[in-house]
Amino acid sequence: MAALSGYRLGIALRILSATSFSVMGALFKLATDRGASAPELLFYRALVAIPVLLIWVLLGPGLSALGTKRPMTHAGRAVLGNVAILCTFQALTLLPLAEITTIGFMAPVFATILSFLILHEQVGRHRWFAVICGFAGVAIITQPGHAHQALPLAGLVFALLGALGAAGVTIAVRQMRGENVAAVVFWFMALAFVTSGLSLPFFGKWHDGPTLMLLLSGGAAGIVAQIGMTSSLRHAPVSVLMPFDYLQLLGAIAFGWLLMSEVPGWATLAGGGLIASSGLYTVWREYRLSREKNVPPAQSLG
Repeated sequence: MAALSGYRLGIALRILSATSFSVMGALFKLATDRGASAPELLFYRALVAIPVLLIWVLLGPGLSALGTKRPMTHAGRAVLGNVAILCTFQALTLLPLAEITTIGFMAPVFATILSFLILHEQVGRHRWFAVICGFAGVAIITQPGHAHQALPLAGLVFALLGALGAAGVTIAVRQMRGENVAAVVFWFMALAFVTSGLSLPFFGKWHDGPTLMLLLSGGAAGIVAQIGMTSSLRHAPVSVLMPFDYLQLLGAIAFGWLLMSEVPGWATLAGGGLIASSGLYTVWREYRLSREKNVPPAQSLG
């Protein structure tokens, strides 16, 4: 019963995380429609996140949790994560919300490929089939050969690069076992704040009050999502939590329709279904293999 209660808390936190990520995406999408750039989205996300993270650390493990003996590993993971987020935010300026969110769920598929190429993990025919299904889903969404219906190529490329970068982060986190979660998230956000802040003279501009509120509110939703996602992993395994991540897609469709009059077509829904199925199957297979080897499954820390 205690384990069940823990699972319920983990699921509740994951639902909170998925909902918050959807809210962040919608608010940032509205901000880009008012002229905000991708580096600005990253800056405001980090600006709000850092003080919240510090309070979270002070109330929990304490500042000593931010210490590390692997600064270069943190730096590499942070650079990769920030590039991935910048690509996703750039796609946000070019694509409808539902399409960006859907393509973002290619990350588990890319993680399978990277684990094979970089970590030399064995990938069986079942997981390769899931990879093929994921790419088939992308092909359906992009609708090659239907130029009049096709999404902007640049937006698709940025969205796929964002998903690939997120997969790379998953691989990097696998190699950081033993590091405190607080340190991983904090130093990632700290580098995001510094690098995006330095870019503001080139990519930033003054915004009116409503746009600033969208940016700050989006940043607040982002850190709630980050903490909710990270905290959920303490109470339930990835295989239990992962299905609830796809609530982000429902949120993206709902917010896109309500706020931006974006209605996804059959291609997005069909392709999204394939991508979601491939992602869920990939995580399920990884969990089964990890149980057989008695190794904890990979955890995504954002």
